[in-house]
Amino acid sequence: MLKKIIFFIALIGVVSASQAESGKKVFETYCWGCHHQSAVAFGPSFTQIASSRSREEIRGMITDPEGVSKVLGYERNAMPAFELKEEEIEAIVDYILSYAPGEKH
Repeated sequence: MLKKIIFFIALIGVVSASQAESGKKVFETYCWGCHHQSAVAFGPSFTQIASSRSREEIRGMITDPEGVSKVLGYERNAMPAFELKEEEIEAIVDYILSYAPGEKH
C-alpha cells in the first residue's frame, strides 16, 4: 500500500512539472510579447495578474478579453482574444497563477 501511495505522489509531481512546462511553452508562444513573469511590460506582469485576478477572470481575459474588460470596468482593451485548446488554456492559467505571492515557480 505504501508503494502505491509513493507512486501516486511521484506521478502527481511529474504531471505538475509537465503542466508547468506546457504553460511556459504557451506563454513563450502567445504572451511573451506583452507580458513578463515578474516585470511590467506592455501588459501587467504575471505576478500582478496572479495577485489580483481569479482563475475565472484570467481564463476570461484569455478567451474573451473585450467582454471581461467591460465587466471589470476598463475603458479599453488592448489584448487580443486567443483561440487555444482547452489544455493550453488550463496550462497558461496554472502558469500565471504560479506567480501568485507565496507560490513557487
